[in-house]
Amino acid sequence: MSLLKVSTLIAAGAMLATFAVGAIAQDMAVDPAIATMSADQVVAARKAAMKENGGTLKAAGALTGAEASAAADILIKNFTNFPAMFPEGSIVGDSKALPVIWENKADFDGIFAKDLENAKAMKAAAEAGDADAYGAALKAIGGSCGECHQKYRS
Repeated sequence: MSLLKVSTLIAAGAMLATFAVGAIAQDMAVDPAIATMSADQVVAARKAAMKENGGTLKAAGALTGAEASAAADILIKNFTNFPAMFPEGSIVGDSKALPVIWENKADFDGIFAKDLENAKAMKAAAEAGDADAYGAALKAIGGSCGECHQKYRS
């Protein structure tokens, strides 16, 4: 096989891998490990993910390009997982979750779904170099976080 053919195959493989990673980030599945966690473990996991989101959101406004896209990936991962991180009966330890979550679970999960779509928009804007759309998506997520905390957190 010629060097040109080998180079072409390698380049094609790299492109496919890049597209696959992008597709995974956009259509991520809930982490299956969450289903096997104890109530204490799920509280610890969701607190860590919330803290990660907070740090990501604080830094995200100053990011561009690949760093902005990577920040969006973190948010996409966490907003995908959050509904599963609030199983009924997971108010243990130092959880600040309110019981009203499970009385209004559809609304609660809807907030995460809205934030997931905003995080995807944030990623698309970062990849397109659209600072205005990126900032708008970031702002929408910040507002939504406050909405959720006011309704569902003590």
